Amino acid sequence: MGDESTKVPFHSSELTPSEEALESSFVSPAAARLSACCHGGAKMAVLAYNIGKLEINQYFNIKNAKFLAVTAVVLLTVFHSASRHYGGSDTCDWLLSSGRFLGENVWQPYGCMLHKYKSTEAKLCLKEKRIAFVGDSRIRQLFQSFIKMINPDVKEVGNKHENIPFVDGDSSVVSDFLWYAEVNNSLKEQLLSWTEGSASKPHFIIIGAATWSIKLHNGKTEALFQYKANLTAISDTLEKLAERSEVYWVLQDPVYEDALSESRKMITNEQIILYNKAAISTLNTSKKKVKFLEASRQAAMETISQSVDGLHLPESTRDVGAMVLMNSMCNNVLKPIDGSCCRSTPSLSNLQKLAAGLFLLSIICFLLLGYSRRHKSRPTPDVESGEEKKPPAVTGQLNPKGPLLAVCKMSLIMLYFYLCDRADIFMKEQKFYTHSTFFIPLIYIFVLGIFYNENSKETKLLNREQTDEWKGWMQLVILIYHISGASAFIPVYMHVRVLVAAYLFQTGYGHFSYFWLKGDFGLYRVCQVLFRLNFLVVVLCVVMDRPYQFYYFVPLVTFWFGIIYGTMALWPQILQKQANGSAFWNLALLLKLLGLLLFICFFAFSQ
Repeated sequence: MGDESTKVPFHSSELTPSEEALESSFVSPAAARLSACCHGGAKMAVLAYNIGKLEINQYFNIKNAKFLAVTAVVLLTVFHSASRHYGGSDTCDWLLSSGRFLGENVWQPYGCMLHKYKSTEAKLCLKEKRIAFVGDSRIRQLFQSFIKMINPDVKEVGNKHENIPFVDGDSSVVSDFLWYAEVNNSLKEQLLSWTEGSASKPHFIIIGAATWSIKLHNGKTEALFQYKANLTAISDTLEKLAERSEVYWVLQDPVYEDALSESRKMITNEQIILYNKAAISTLNTSKKKVKFLEASRQAAMETISQSVDGLHLPESTRDVGAMVLMNSMCNNVLKPIDGSCCRSTPSLSNLQKLAAGLFLLSIICFLLLGYSRRHKSRPTPDVESGEEKKPPAVTGQLNPKGPLLAVCKMSLIMLYFYLCDRADIFMKEQKFYTHSTFFIPLIYIFVLGIFYNENSKETKLLNREQTDEWKGWMQLVILIYHISGASAFIPVYMHVRVLVAAYLFQTGYGHFSYFWLKGDFGLYRVCQVLFRLNFLVVVLCVVMDRPYQFYYFVPLVTFWFGIIYGTMALWPQILQKQANGSAFWNLALLLKLLGLLLFICFFAFSQ
């Protein structure tokens, strides 16, 4: 076969001289050896693969990929900025008005993320607050779902057509349901008592009614006109209440006409739409102080067929309305990480301002120094591997352009991170796992990786190139795992836990091997490793205004690097050179590692 560096041509009478010339140029040694034992079809397949690989490497290399990525980022930023500016940017309106089901019982508001509140969070947000639910049986259902978020143990008690009080002893939250099936004078008097009387004014008022008006008047047109007139009579009172309280008008949910009883047959979806239009046209004044809750209506349109009586909503749909209300009331108070709806953009901290100033200063300095793109020492891309060949460094000269260029690039990347996660330019959506969102990117990257491979010069097991390749694939899997929310799928979750453990093992193995082989325990080496592990994370902490522990894996590997360094650096320092000369040092190293294990177990099991 000859030397491995020689490219061996195919020996086949089926190839023309021009094809043989092509194959001798493009076919790698491994492919040539493989094809030597095969016949025409296989040889042509190998040739086609190598020619295709060369073409792909020529047009889709690292340089072009970076250019496409930057172009996509700029275009997306401009597009989303324009859409937010001209199309409205109030995430409270998005939360209350529209959304869709991602899956069973998983509601996704339009353009923002819905936080799933726990009982402790709800009590903390609504501590010493008064909440009033005013309306008919549908509002009572919403009230029951809402108070269950505060106290999951509460049971649905009370007569159907009567007021129902609720007080949480832990947080002093007071929430009452007030039975007013129609918009009439009785309802008006109740509202006036909050504006003019001595009654305690609620902090939040959730109100809505219509179906009883349709039922009692048999869906007549006159009843609709009277309903609109009654709404006009209470609109000013609602506006006054909205000056100091949050007032939500709940639009009527659809009905499932096939399941309605004979006494409710007149409550049709056509009537519901007319009454909702009357409420919006009357209460949606120029001041826009009264908020409209329409999200539960959107959810009910998909689930109303599951209703038992055709009028009242399934429990899962009622929970959507309650969760939307809780997000509207509490997101700007508690500011949950995964709740971007109805939240104001956080103000910049002093550290963030300082970081922005330093980044801006570096960009200005770089522009003042100037940068010639047609530089003789400009890196040239390697067509085969897609990597950049860097020019040899010139010793004895300090060139500030290189570090400044790196800082400028990092500042632009950090700006993009900030715009994605902390600003409200881009719309946001909560994670929802499906098999396609997890496996399709993996398959895509695997297929793409077939066209980008290199031969390794190392032959040892777990050599540096091998472990780097292993780490790279694990990083890709873990990244897709987090983006797709695959932790919700137990088999994937369990396998990724193994990958995380393997990554941690390899990190420790790499540090141990270095100290074992090199014996370099100097301060320079420690600072070098700590800088390499933590630099990006520290910058992220400053830019994103997050604590160090938020990016938990880096503190984890940093801690275990310190443990391994301390174990290997403590007397006696045992190296491979010593161990090769005497078995005693191998035993001493094992005892050292055993002592470390006992030390870890002691702290793991102690209080």
